[in-house]
Amino acid sequence: MKLKKELPHRPKLLKYVLFGMIVFLGLVCLYNCSFIAPGLPRVRDPLALDDVSDPVTGFSYHGRVDMDMEDQELEVPKSIPVCDSRYSELIPCLDRNLIYQLRLRLNLTVMEHYERHCPPPQRRYNCLIPPPAGYKIPIRWPSSRDQVWKANIPHTHLAQEKSDQNWMVVDGDKIKFPGGGTHFHYGADIYIAAIAGMLKLPGEKLSNGGNIRNVLDVGCGVASFGAYLLSHDIIAMSLAPNDVHENQIQFALERGIPSTLGVLGTKRLPYPSRSFELAHCSRCRIDWLQRDGILLLELDRLLRPGGYFVYSSPEAYAHDAENRRIWNAMYDLLRRMCWRVVSRKDQTVIWAKPLSNSCYTKRSPGTQPPLCMSADEPDESWNVPMKACITPYSPKVHKEKGTGLEPWPRRLMAAPPRLEEIGITSDEFHKDTNVWHDRVVDYWKQMKSVILKNSVRNVMDMNANLGGFAAALKDKDIWVMNVAPVNMSSRLKIIYDRGLIGTVHDWCESFSTYPRTYDLLHAWMILSETEDRGCSIEDLLIEMDRMLRPEGFIIIRDKPHIINSVRKLLTALKWDGWSSEVEPRTDALSLSEERILIARKKFWRDKFTI
Repeated sequence: MKLKKELPHRPKLLKYVLFGMIVFLGLVCLYNCSFIAPGLPRVRDPLALDDVSDPVTGFSYHGRVDMDMEDQELEVPKSIPVCDSRYSELIPCLDRNLIYQLRLRLNLTVMEHYERHCPPPQRRYNCLIPPPAGYKIPIRWPSSRDQVWKANIPHTHLAQEKSDQNWMVVDGDKIKFPGGGTHFHYGADIYIAAIAGMLKLPGEKLSNGGNIRNVLDVGCGVASFGAYLLSHDIIAMSLAPNDVHENQIQFALERGIPSTLGVLGTKRLPYPSRSFELAHCSRCRIDWLQRDGILLLELDRLLRPGGYFVYSSPEAYAHDAENRRIWNAMYDLLRRMCWRVVSRKDQTVIWAKPLSNSCYTKRSPGTQPPLCMSADEPDESWNVPMKACITPYSPKVHKEKGTGLEPWPRRLMAAPPRLEEIGITSDEFHKDTNVWHDRVVDYWKQMKSVILKNSVRNVMDMNANLGGFAAALKDKDIWVMNVAPVNMSSRLKIIYDRGLIGTVHDWCESFSTYPRTYDLLHAWMILSETEDRGCSIEDLLIEMDRMLRPEGFIIIRDKPHIINSVRKLLTALKWDGWSSEVEPRTDALSLSEERILIARKKFWRDKFTI
């Protein structure tokens, strides 16, 4: 009888047990999901071999593969997830949503919120960035200078906001660029000729016989100034932040104009000292007087001896009390920095930096800003805080009163004087140049059957060394972003001295550019170096895919086990539109056994390839 009385209670007990298990599992789930960014789906990382992580765009440091890949087979995913279409313009290290979600305490008055803030591992995505709806293969250069497909950058607010300044005009399915700017409504070409006239250069040619080659354009808008400099054999690093005027740099890169995302904030720009002959600011809305003139002192670091600063802004010409106050304070600061006014006309003033240290030695004791300490390294620029001090010249530059550089285009092939600072001889420099000429000839032979005329405009060399790869492309109508990895950053000054442009970067992080901005990526030994540093080469491949345009090319020259691993991932990455693999001939730069893999990215939409 007792047993019969207990039986009816078992279903109730079972209910309690099941309910308890459900609550327990729910709490576990809640705990795990608390690490996921709000509103973002939790996705199995297809490239992770031994763990489950949040999706990653960029780079992860948790273990994915045994680093001894030569002895271990790589588990190959059949596919890599495609990111939500909301992220078609994602720039991982310049994502304002991430800043809000992480509640970073940033000083907005000094533009910290526009500087790089890369996501931690649990906030990253590991998925392929899709193109926006209606995306088309970009219009080819040189036509792209003046027009792009509206569907590729579906943002037209700048056309309305700057309608009186001729920045851009919406015309059917295209956006057109008349060449105007805030201070050059009638066209950048007329404005450039006016600057040359102010400097009294022969024939009103701003290049000055090849002596002005590298220009820094801060607050560049859609980079029309840089676009029109190209016909003068001048290359500009057009710079603008990812600010309220969104997509400025995206428009510039879509047009095929050398440009990059960046801001004059708290850190040095990622360029070596004495890189530019001219800096330009046309109504760039920068407070040059802040923090003891630290931003002007950063320009001073970057300008070559005798370099110019072209400034078009109301402070240079307006006569109201506030603009007069700013002008007087700015004039006084630059005078103490030993800059002099070369010309002042209409809305523009041009200053020149001194050629030597002579003026600095004549300043009264205690004059501000001070000279930088001798221990300060002016070429260090990756994550280095700006300093409110004047960078003096070395004794050699002071004595020579100049850079010693050949005019363009001779400087491209001439051995720069700063080679000795990095321990490279002239013979080694010329040998490097010759080797890269032969290598590039071989690359183009491999791609001959598939590469179309004018299909390559924006190129990135991910491990630029001395700039030999870019120099070998001098006869092609392209430009190259030469990237010096952080461990080779000292070589970037050689690249600038050759009349080329580039930047320092750490490839364990995402690059500061919009998706789909380069037609060709060249990766020489960068994947194996990334692997040696303990970073994920799979994440780097996904980052390369983010930067690469549909139907663009990837040239990977690396160790055989790296090439084998990449080849297995071609289908998952959708890089299997065409590929070629060869064993290159041994040359003076061959450090070990190498192989070359060239692949072409498919043009796909969402989950479907076309």
